[in-house]
Amino acid sequence: MDIQKTIHEQVSGNRVVLYMKGTPQFPQCGFSAMAIKVLEACGVDQPFTVNVLEEPAIRQGVKEYANWPTVPQLYISGEFIGGSDIMREMYESGELQKVLQEAHAPR
Repeated sequence: MDIQKTIHEQVSGNRVVLYMKGTPQFPQCGFSAMAIKVLEACGVDQPFTVNVLEEPAIRQGVKEYANWPTVPQLYISGEFIGGSDIMREMYESGELQKVLQEAHAPR
């Protein structure tokens, strides 16, 4: 299995993708919990999520895919957005809501 291909298919095949530790219902770290709360505050109630704790190859592969060393990682419409700190900053400025609205606009 080509992990980079799998990751590419996940991020390009879903509008909102979050690679996280745990699940939305049971996040396994504070950063993942914050990422889910930020998405929920933006009205995203069912993002496509990948629990990297259950998929070690993806846990490493996603770091290489985005050239970003940590998880969680958010992708919107195939574009890497960032981790939980960037998500929080974008939410507080209103930028994340705009990006999500654009992603959900009819194509």
